[in-house]
Formats: sequence, C-alpha cells, structure tokens
Amino acid sequence: MATPNTRDTFKEYCLRALGKPVIEINVDPDQIDDRIDEALQYFAQYHYDGIERMYLKYQITSADITRARSNNNLTQVTDVDSSTTATWKEAKNYIPIPTSVMSVVKVFPFTDKGMQNLFDVRYQLRLNDLYDFSSTSVLHYQMTMQHLDFLDHILVGEIPIRHNQHQNRLYLDMDWQTVSADEFIVIECYRNLDPATYVDIWNDIFLKKYATQLIKKQWGANLSKFQGVQMLGGVVLNGEQIYTQAQEELNKLEEQMQLAYELPPMHMIG
Repeated sequence: MATPNTRDTFKEYCLRALGKPVIEINVDPDQIDDRIDEALQYFAQYHYDGIERMYLKYQITSADITRARSNNNLTQVTDVDSSTTATWKEAKNYIPIPTSVMSVVKVFPFTDKGMQNLFDVRYQLRLNDLYDFSSTSVLHYQMTMQHLDFLDHILVGEIPIRHNQHQNRLYLDMDWQTVSADEFIVIECYRNLDPATYVDIWNDIFLKKYATQLIKKQWGANLSKFQGVQMLGGVVLNGEQIYTQAQEELNKLEEQMQLAYELPPMHMIG
C-alpha cells in the first residue's frame, strides 16, 4: 500500500499524506479525481518523465487524399467600397493523429534513399569507391554523404507541417497530387504516457507531492467557506491557512519543475 501503482492506491496515498485517517479530509471523491487529473495533465505537459519520444507510422488512405485535395470555404470578404468580393478557402490537408501526441517534431521524407537505383550517386559511390573497406577514407565518405544530404535538403526540402495538440490533426503542406493511397508516413513525436499502462507513473515523487498539494488546496478552499466555525471540543476550522500553505508549496514545486524537470522548449516545437 505504501507504493501506489493504481489510481485508487495513489488517491489513498495522497489522503494519508494529508492526515487521513487521523484527520478527516473534507474533500469530495469527485474533487479528488479532478485534482489527480489536473496533476497528471501538468505532469505530462512539463515533466520529461511524463512523455516519451516516439516514431509512429500511418498508412494514407484514399479518403485522406480526397479530403486533402478539397477545400473549406471560410468567409467572404468585401472591400471598403463594396466593389470586390473575395472568398477565402482553407485546404483540408490533414491526417488524424492520436490524442496522446503532445508535439510532432518532423515527418520523415518520402524520398527513396535505398541503394536500389543503379544511377543513384550514393549507389555509385559505394560501388566504385567502397568496393572494399580500405580503398578510401571513411572521413571522405562521411563528408560526401553530409554534402549530398545538404543538397537534398536545399533542392527538395522537408515537408512543412503544422500541429496543435488540441486539434488532433497533423497538417501536411505538400503536393497531395503526388501522393498515392496505401503509402506510409513516419513521424517523430512526443507522446504522453498512459498511467493505466505504465503504472510506475503513480509512484513518481514529483507527481505524488504535486497531487497531494492540489488536494490540500481543494481542502482549504472547501473549509474557507466556513471560516471561524467552531467544532465540538473547541476546534476552529482554518481553511484559509490550509489553502495558503498549499498554494505556497505548489509554487515551489512548479518552480522546481521549470528548473529541474522541464525539457527545453525548442525540443517540443514541430
């Protein structure tokens, strides 16, 4: 019971940290679940152990291609003197993406970089200059491959992408006329961890502290509605003090998150 590995054991751990069963914690079970969900959301959003770097593949369907080649009519705009009316359109060039994906870093290019093309310069380089592993310098080969990759990046480029985690869509700003059904795309992304699958999340030291303080803050907010009420035995409820203490601890934990556990923001930009 000391090591939480489910939602229920995690909930009991937080309540015991606040004094249960010695002290009655005046928080509704639904409020506790809300605070735990809030803690999990914060943990996945900012903690490097709340997400994982993933490579996901998706098979493009004919319905995706049909949708991507169509448009949405957004608005009709009339100029100042009402002589011209323009209709703006938005391309529906997106594919659905799992809700667990937090950020998409890149889409791997469709170009074939295998060595099956006899006239490919990489194929010829390996055929003529690397017929054995001592005929040329590996440094020369590495520099040549980097130069070819740079030329490919300049002349062909990467697929422009747009992604927002609340849309559950990945926009691919490319020429969909060249895409065929049943082709696969591979993306590099960050995905949040599901605590139902990876149960060790419930035992994370930061998550336990953060969720406990969120529940404590809710407890203080509930008691503050009855400030100054005297209970049996002369005990006076002091919800405002509990609320203030919890908020101070939350501020410290969130500062610690930014300094010690948060990934650099540029790593999450796609």
